[in-house]
Amino acid sequence: MSRHPLFLALIAATAALPALAQTPPAAPTARTLDTLIVTGTRAADRTVAESQSPIDIITPETLQATGTPELATALSRAVPSLNFPRPAITDGTDAVRPAQLRGLAPDQVLVLVNGKRRHTTALINLNGSQGRGSSPVDLNAIPISAIERVEVLRDGAAAQYGSDAIAGVINVVLKGSREGGSLTGSAGKMSAGDGEQWNLGADTGIALGDSGFLHLAAQGGHQDNTNRAKPYNGVVEQRYGDPEIDSGAFSYNTQYSPAEGITFYSFGSYSERDVLSNGYFRWRGDNRNNTAIYPEGFLPQIHNVSEDRAFVVGARGYTANEWNIDLSYNHGLNHLTFDIENTHNRSLGDSSPTQFYAGALEATQNVLNLDVNREFDVGWLAYPLTVAFGAEWRGEKFNLSPGEPGSYADTGLMIPERDAAGNLTGRMIRAAGGAQVFAGFKPVDAGHFNRESYSVYLDLETDVTDRFSLGLAARAEDYSDFGSTSTGKLSARYAFSDAVALRATASTGFRAPSLQQQYFQSTATNFIDGVPYDIVTFRVTNPAAIALGAEPLRAEESTNFGLGLVLQPADGLYVTVDAYQIDIDDRIYLSENLTGPVGDYLAAEHGIFGVQGGRYFTNALDTQTRGIDIIGSYNWALDTSNLGLTAGYNRNRTTIERIAPNPASLEAVAEQYGVVLNRIGRVEQGRITKGTPSDKFFLNGIWTLGSFSVDATTTRWGEFTTYGSAADGSGDQTYGAEWTLDLAFNYRLDRWTFTLGGDNVLDAYPDLSVAGAGGRAWLPYSTQSPFGFNGAYVYGKVGYRW
Repeated sequence: MSRHPLFLALIAATAALPALAQTPPAAPTARTLDTLIVTGTRAADRTVAESQSPIDIITPETLQATGTPELATALSRAVPSLNFPRPAITDGTDAVRPAQLRGLAPDQVLVLVNGKRRHTTALINLNGSQGRGSSPVDLNAIPISAIERVEVLRDGAAAQYGSDAIAGVINVVLKGSREGGSLTGSAGKMSAGDGEQWNLGADTGIALGDSGFLHLAAQGGHQDNTNRAKPYNGVVEQRYGDPEIDSGAFSYNTQYSPAEGITFYSFGSYSERDVLSNGYFRWRGDNRNNTAIYPEGFLPQIHNVSEDRAFVVGARGYTANEWNIDLSYNHGLNHLTFDIENTHNRSLGDSSPTQFYAGALEATQNVLNLDVNREFDVGWLAYPLTVAFGAEWRGEKFNLSPGEPGSYADTGLMIPERDAAGNLTGRMIRAAGGAQVFAGFKPVDAGHFNRESYSVYLDLETDVTDRFSLGLAARAEDYSDFGSTSTGKLSARYAFSDAVALRATASTGFRAPSLQQQYFQSTATNFIDGVPYDIVTFRVTNPAAIALGAEPLRAEESTNFGLGLVLQPADGLYVTVDAYQIDIDDRIYLSENLTGPVGDYLAAEHGIFGVQGGRYFTNALDTQTRGIDIIGSYNWALDTSNLGLTAGYNRNRTTIERIAPNPASLEAVAEQYGVVLNRIGRVEQGRITKGTPSDKFFLNGIWTLGSFSVDATTTRWGEFTTYGSAADGSGDQTYGAEWTLDLAFNYRLDRWTFTLGGDNVLDAYPDLSVAGAGGRAWLPYSTQSPFGFNGAYVYGKVGYRW
């Protein structure tokens, strides 16, 4: 008889428990509700339970409760509204995967470290993955071993923090102890026999005299690739799954107080991720293959090295009249290289090299920040009024460096044409130029781009009475490339009793177009309805893009509304229910792949040969997102053990409110060739509205008996849909909801902890994709699956603390 994952999770978490009715509920020793928060508030004494906005506290125990060494993956299992799929054959996105909050774009979430803005990755996600067109922060560059906790603010906060904070804010708080530390090692593999990996992590605290500390952390590991491709005629040609990864990261966090009232601080990190991912197999009869080099065809590979570094230094203190002042400098950089291996340039003929340096991307951020706050006693207020204000300068750079000449060369070589079956047609065609799978960045693509911005803010917050708290924030920003904008936020909380409170927020926000969105340009292979196409991504200033309708990018503007209920009906029980609506105007999105006659048009009118289409970024969308988050936790102290339960649910729906009509220039191209061209067509409309799970539910139980504990989490990942380009919907597919179950058995012996665990222990997979079934192009699972498609992962872990 089959067992439902929810049933199995409850059994695993409660096995061998004594009669529950014998002992009443009791509050946990250390309550997350009493944790002082630093995200979404300037007040010094605000706790989770008192927050005017919904906020989650993710502890290091939660982050390390599964077998993953990745921060984003761990967060996706603990935050119901966070989505982190595992795309494959998506070029650089295989190496730097994006995460989404509340179904919005990955770059509509602001990431902070110790309250300071984190820089984004240089990569821009271009291919068929969620987050297409975004350049978000690389969460996985931050080592889990360095983290004290993660605060996830599920509310718009642009008026408090500036650009990007539309869906919410993720604040990573680093460890800062003066002593102690830990060492952890883990190893495991997929039940399918591949994906073997190991990981080591360590951290330690060092006292600096009586008034300072230095906390160091490091993490490193290796992961073999996985492959879930189906065979064609009995042979597995393709590789489809997680890439091969070698990674290492280091971080520090330090502060020192030479005298009362002044503290100097600094923190930073360095990480390097070496990733080997795979492109689409070129079979021997493909026009892009040269049988003199690859008699049986070839599988091109992309070798990315992502180097990420961040550094913050600052001083904070207080004056004689009780003003708190924080002045800091923040530097961040991400450098991403592209080396193409096991490939060739068809236009170079038989003498083509089989590997190329294709170029590099680099994004840099520099921030000067001043924050000032003080509490004032106001006669008609029951409690002090916190007044905070500040100013910020931010400088951003984006560099695109060209590859070696052979990586992008197009010699105009004419070769015999082959049909879909690989048979010669008797015609001659122009050979595809550039390295296969990823043509190198050309000198005309390359460039160094920069901008700067200035901002000021004012933030007021107080407890008006014992039951009623109120917050007001306003911010003004000016950008050198697109102009100025202003935002505001109003938040409130009213406690009807100690057990029931109501909270609400209303805010406006914005997101500036990234430099990557404005200036990136390249050529790469993309899949459209399962067929590979070579597509040019144009920067919006390119004459060819302008001829296809590109316009200068504007900032996105948002309006957020939130209404929440906070319940603490019994000791140890905490429930929050938060509904939200997020309207975004002029949403920046990467256009549909404009194909059909566009390839011929680009060759005839702009001298761009060997490609089948083009695309560019546009502000052509208005969207509305509505949803609800429900979080509940309960702790039960038993006679000889303890049971902690946490449940979370998110339901989310995005609709498109407006698609801007095609510019006249794009309509002219369409009329010239007698076709219909849409900047935002069915494929991208589907990705926005149906590409993320419609809902997600998880239930976690931790049962502790002395030195032994069991950690079980079952998750239901809701259905999602992929759209094809056919107007009749024949290429659409809805993937049903799936359940997964994670288990970990822990035993503590003095300072040691031994763990045997499994993620997705029931070996769940998403539905098989119908597109291309049985053919050479059949990639069996959707890359939009929210839990991937690797199957079960079994691991062992050993930890030591001092």
